[in-house]
Amino acid sequence: MMLDRRHLLLTGAAAGLVAGSPSFAKGHKAAHHLAKAAAPATPDSRLADHMTGLSETLLSRWPETATNLGLDTGARAGLKSALSDASPSAHASDVSFSADALRQLTAIPDAGLSPRSKLDKATVAYALQLGVEAAPFDFGNNTLASAMSEAAGPHVVDQQSGAYSSLPEFLDSQHKVDTAADADAYLSRLHEMARTIAHENERIVSDAGKGVIPPDFILANAIGQQQDLLAIPAEKSRLAQSLARRAAAKKLGGDYGARAARLVESEVYPALGRQLETLKSLQPKAGHDAGVWRLADGEAYYSWLLKVGTSTSLTAEQIHQMGLEQNRAIEDRMDGLLRKQGLTQGSVGERMAALGKDPKYLFPDTDAGRAQLIAYLNGVIASVRPKLAKAFDLKLKAPIQVKRVPVEIQDGAGQGYMNTGSLDGSRPSIYYINLKTTSNWPKFSLPTLTFHEGIPGHAWQGAYLTETGKMPLIRVLISGFNAYVEGYALYAEQLGDEIGMYDDDWAGRLGYLQAQKFRAVRLVVDTGLHAKRWSREQAVQWAMDNTGRTRDAMTSEIDRYCGTPGQACGYKIGHTEINRMREKAKAALGARYDLRKFDDLIVETGAVPITVLGDVVDSWIASGGTMKL
Repeated sequence: MMLDRRHLLLTGAAAGLVAGSPSFAKGHKAAHHLAKAAAPATPDSRLADHMTGLSETLLSRWPETATNLGLDTGARAGLKSALSDASPSAHASDVSFSADALRQLTAIPDAGLSPRSKLDKATVAYALQLGVEAAPFDFGNNTLASAMSEAAGPHVVDQQSGAYSSLPEFLDSQHKVDTAADADAYLSRLHEMARTIAHENERIVSDAGKGVIPPDFILANAIGQQQDLLAIPAEKSRLAQSLARRAAAKKLGGDYGARAARLVESEVYPALGRQLETLKSLQPKAGHDAGVWRLADGEAYYSWLLKVGTSTSLTAEQIHQMGLEQNRAIEDRMDGLLRKQGLTQGSVGERMAALGKDPKYLFPDTDAGRAQLIAYLNGVIASVRPKLAKAFDLKLKAPIQVKRVPVEIQDGAGQGYMNTGSLDGSRPSIYYINLKTTSNWPKFSLPTLTFHEGIPGHAWQGAYLTETGKMPLIRVLISGFNAYVEGYALYAEQLGDEIGMYDDDWAGRLGYLQAQKFRAVRLVVDTGLHAKRWSREQAVQWAMDNTGRTRDAMTSEIDRYCGTPGQACGYKIGHTEINRMREKAKAALGARYDLRKFDDLIVETGAVPITVLGDVVDSWIASGGTMKL
């Protein structure tokens, strides 16, 4: 599984859990042996044994994930020198594996399983079914692995995917270098990187023969990034510098920096140069159409991508209409708030754009201003903590450190993201915010971002995982259900409003609604591009008109949706479905309904398909709101 930045964030909590807790691997192994020794075996223990074996198989197929989780040691140490299969045969292998694993899993009866075991089985089965259903789409990145890393899409390589983009970050931030063996494994992976790039090149050529060529604007972006990378002397490349720096810090000797530079110069760069020439050769054949409708079986393909991105059976038309309706409803609410403040001229988007330029809401675009902004975020976190008891019974510590995105990666990094802390408490959750310019962050936009990334959002999700240790390894490996992960974070933004964080902050409430509106806009433009044949320019303009954001920002967003169609739909679909479940529970339980218990249930369930989450909530309702997982 080639890890992109999004998947590294998704598994960050799991990495903290596994790497931060020596007892995890021992306890997992001991539990496995105890289960095998028990006589007779119970339905739960039989399923646990099966899941243990499946987890080991997945780790062997996804060595980068083993590294990310700190599981590439001991008997699995060989995985630290390997990369996932990127060859032309990898797609067929993945489909075959998914089908075999699904048959074995479904052969285990549900009878006698505990609610938690039924949940684990249903979650894994859903993911494997996605892998099986990828069979017709033997191009780009369309596998179980890509579905679970939120990287499914039509292009082998584009502006946001490919070994050239993901592996330097992975090797630098995830591949530990503490010993000579670690450094040797790093060198092995540099050699494998060249092989991976060559395999990608074979697939790019094969895909072009099937009529699958990235749009001209995607090709131009990827070509520019590869040219910039190749312009860096091998010895100064991140690939070489990372190993040189860390090997020197550990006093390993062995001249590892020079050895890495030689591999970059003699193997990686030549392979990347050949890939660059291949991409250039496709430019005369590339069209400007942005959507996957242009591909053979494009409609069926987009339906699969929407299932991957939303874990529902909603059609593109249903999602498009949902986006239009929610965009209008949120806009009406924003219009009312703006009018109460005497802001009546222009569209809602125009008024929000003007508000975002008002100096009273902006921090100075200086280092001192950036420090003020970070201090403000810490204040928001401190102010929400006492109010969490209104929404949860869970008692979690969820420590958070706010940091600026490192300057050297800010141009390509997200605007805000969370790396969840370690189980042993040695590292808190880190909330990163991109401060390339403070003008992107008017003060009223920051509270809702903080509730999304921090508490009660992603940091709260991660704190349950790291502070309780209740998730089995298979649920850590099979956790790329975007509609749950991001849908819950949007729900957390809503909770911020509901527990009173904007009672005296009308501008902050507008910032919250603007963020929700942006996610509704995503539903419209993603389906517009891929189902309604919108042009790139049409999608960019519609997004600008309806969000009040800049052309550059919306162009970057639209290009992202071209690379991973359907993924951006998961946020608002997940949020909408969680609210639908909440209203259903309130109506069914009446006086027995307790918001705190409902919210606890959503967090305790963990990353699951939205349809599976619905089954969990239905069972909870049937129990009178008392069921425990």
